Amino acid sequence: MACTYRCVLPPEEACSGLAVFTLGHWQNCWHLASGFDYACRFSFCRGSVNLSIEAVIFDLGGVVIASPMQTFADHESRHGLPSNFINRMIVDNGSASAWGRLERGEVPMGAAFFADFDTELRAAGAPETLSSAAIFADVAGAAGIHQNMVAAIGKLREAGYKLAALTNNWHNEDRPDANTQVKGLFDVFVESAVEGVRKPDPRIYQIALQRLGIEPGAALFLDDIGQNLKSARALGLTTIKVTDPALAISEMETLLGLDLH
Repeated sequence: MACTYRCVLPPEEACSGLAVFTLGHWQNCWHLASGFDYACRFSFCRGSVNLSIEAVIFDLGGVVIASPMQTFADHESRHGLPSNFINRMIVDNGSASAWGRLERGEVPMGAAFFADFDTELRAAGAPETLSSAAIFADVAGAAGIHQNMVAAIGKLREAGYKLAALTNNWHNEDRPDANTQVKGLFDVFVESAVEGVRKPDPRIYQIALQRLGIEPGAALFLDDIGQNLKSARALGLTTIKVTDPALAISEMETLLGLDLH
């Protein structure tokens, strides 16, 4: 079985005939042929390494940055609400909801959003004591960065992959969005609040692909929300569902044949 792969070697090394390199966990013999833009061909292939991937696209919350879901769960428990009450309300209320308008950049995170979100909470059965202002203050305070994922992103850059963030986010009246802390990690940074369209709308994935200059089949996409991944797969992207960043990193290692630690 022959697999093609684009070399990231400098020209003087790419004309050296037969060489041995380490790719991920495996040592492979490469036959390096000159005259083909330093194109290389495996002498053999192992595992399920996907050599068509040219770019990795990351959701931020729940993937690179801590998810707000734990903060939601804390407030639900504190106010005697069933698990996943807030997220279920957001999903059930759809794209025309306060949350949908927030993520499309139609309203900033501030007093107007809090008033609308509180109205939706009451309509869903939440007590008056549950305050959206308090919820999102805690979300901002808990937005820590997953350093293992940041390290993996650095390894992907070293290996020659294009990198993008594709995030449903919001404008904040009082302070910069926490996502700006990791903006410099990526070649392309696509924000729903800037584009006016949010995942899982196919248009926002197409924006990311266009700015990366790649076709859907050349992209790997990581997200923690199933409907976002479903939409990406329908377009032809390879996907990984992130339930734990460490497990997702291991999945990327297997898929790409790289050591990302």
